[in-house]
Amino acid sequence: MEKFTQLFSKCVLLPEENVDTDQIIPARFLKAVSREGFGDNLFRDWRYLDESTPNPDFVLNQPGVEGQILVAGRNFGCGSSREHAAWALYDYGFRVIISSFFADIFKNNALNNGLLPVQVSDDVLAKIFKTVNNDPATLAEVNLEEERLVIEKAGISENFEINNYKKYCMINGFDDIDFLINKSEEIKAYEQNRELVI
Repeated sequence: MEKFTQLFSKCVLLPEENVDTDQIIPARFLKAVSREGFGDNLFRDWRYLDESTPNPDFVLNQPGVEGQILVAGRNFGCGSSREHAAWALYDYGFRVIISSFFADIFKNNALNNGLLPVQVSDDVLAKIFKTVNNDPATLAEVNLEEERLVIEKAGISENFEINNYKKYCMINGFDDIDFLINKSEEIKAYEQNRELVI
C-alpha cells in the first residue's frame, strides 16, 4: 500500500445517507479477484444512465469536480461486507472518506486497503457540505499522525480517532502481511527465547 501521513485535497461531495456497498460497487462487477480496475465501476448505477451514457447529474461526471477526499452522508458503507467497495474507492483515486458514521465492516475493509475513514459529528459534516458547496475549491487537510482534520475556510479543526495498529500500518504503507514481515526479526528472537525457556 502507499504510505499515508498527510493529505491536502479538494473534496467531492456525495450528500447521500445510507450508501450501501452495492451502490458503491454493484454485485455484477465482483467477478475479478485483483484490486485493479474496480474504480471504473465505482457508483456505476448512479454514474451511468445506461451501459455507456454518463449521468450528467451525478457528481463524479460534473466538470471541475475533483479531489482525493469523498465527503458522504451518514452511515456510509452499510450493507454487505464486500471488500471490493474499498477497492473501488481506492482504485478511483480516493484516499479519505469523511462521514458522520461508517458501517464497522466497511471501516475495517477501508483501513485494510489504505483508505482512511474520518468520522466527524453531524454538525461538522453539515458545515463541510455547506462550505464546499459554496466554494468547490475549498481545501481540506487530513493529518494522520496528528489524527486531525483541518478545513480553514469552514473554521474546522477536528480530531478523529483511528486504531493505533491501523494508523501504524497506514503511515508505513503496510498491510497485515507487510507488518508481520517487518517484524520477522523480532518474531525469530521471540521464538528462540521461547525455545530456551522450554
